Amino acid sequence: MVSQLAKTLKGSEIIKIGNEINERKRQGEKIANLTIGDFDPSIYPIPHQLKEGIIEQYVANQTNYPPADGIAALRGSVSELVQERYQLDYTPNQILIAAGSRPLIYSAYLALIDPGDKVIYTAPSWNNNHYCHLSGAHGVAVSTSAENNFMPTAEEIKPHLKEATLLALCSPLNPSGTMFGKQDLEDICDLIIEENGRRGADEKPLYLLYDQIYALLTFGQNKHHNPVTLRPEMKQYTVYIDGASKCFAATGVRVGWGFGPENLIAKMRAILSHVGAWAPKAEQVAMAQFLTQKQDVDVYLTSFKKKIQASLDALYLGIQQLKSEGFFVDAISPMGAIYLTVQVDYIGKSTPDGDLLKTSSDINFYLIKEAKLALVPFSAFGTDEGVNWFRASVGGCAHEDIVLMLPRLKRALQKLG
Repeated sequence: MVSQLAKTLKGSEIIKIGNEINERKRQGEKIANLTIGDFDPSIYPIPHQLKEGIIEQYVANQTNYPPADGIAALRGSVSELVQERYQLDYTPNQILIAAGSRPLIYSAYLALIDPGDKVIYTAPSWNNNHYCHLSGAHGVAVSTSAENNFMPTAEEIKPHLKEATLLALCSPLNPSGTMFGKQDLEDICDLIIEENGRRGADEKPLYLLYDQIYALLTFGQNKHHNPVTLRPEMKQYTVYIDGASKCFAATGVRVGWGFGPENLIAKMRAILSHVGAWAPKAEQVAMAQFLTQKQDVDVYLTSFKKKIQASLDALYLGIQQLKSEGFFVDAISPMGAIYLTVQVDYIGKSTPDGDLLKTSSDINFYLIKEAKLALVPFSAFGTDEGVNWFRASVGGCAHEDIVLMLPRLKRALQKLG
């Protein structure tokens, strides 16, 4: 027998898709895998200065336990980084280092949520439904629309704020790669400030969990906005999730940082001290040094973003070409992160084998088979299975493989009745 929590955990649809891809690869098929929110290191290596720094720190025997909140040098470097990049004033005591962003998100949930507390998040979004389950929260998913780039509006959020403890937002958004506009985020901040002004001293405040792990990966004229810069009153209610995993292609390096009100960060630190979810010490020391090399950081980001955008643009333009030819597909112009939002509107169509495509998952497995293309349906991020939009992640796929995949996609769509 296991716990009720363990019994009711839901499996990952992304893992299910990954198992299908791995089996086909084992059989010799070459799949354009646009599923995983990760990077192929042979295509997108971490900054060489960071890599060399990590090696040096292992040679220097930086292999013992780090402090529970992260080494002081890294917290200081992060403090300077967020001041310079986002005009945010957070002292090292308001910063917590962990093994990537996941432990930080989970510790924020545990520090704020009592069983039954209401948590508002958007659909689609990454993993909030699972964090609600793990923390015993009453999760409320707010559906968003393609018309607003799958970003929530104040109007959509407002009806759910009463008695809520936490609002979880992300920009640039995983899975859509879209972002908040300045006015939209200001309107949401104003709602939170108003709601907290209404609450009595004996009521829990409404907090905002703001995941900006992709904030340094924005394209063109798109600008990242954050709540505290727009509304300084939000500082007492906002906990930020950030880190090195995405902006430096360093998912396996496992260095994340969160920052927010000092009392909340202290509770998150206490929780993680019992979990032991620390970033490795050598990586922390090397990251602290690398973040101070501002010219190297800028050079890396410029090159990295150019390469990511080229793959996103190739996929976007290919989808738009198919749309112009009459295929039932669409895509939202890439704004940030490593994702493109793609529509494949073929629910209700029949495959050459006579099978009816009833859900977005059916469409996806058909594309894996016929186009050698793997996406992730938005149903894996909390939407209904009838929503025919998908996440395409370019971090694990070479530009040329994306280009070569597009004719296969066209042929696969032509076969659908």
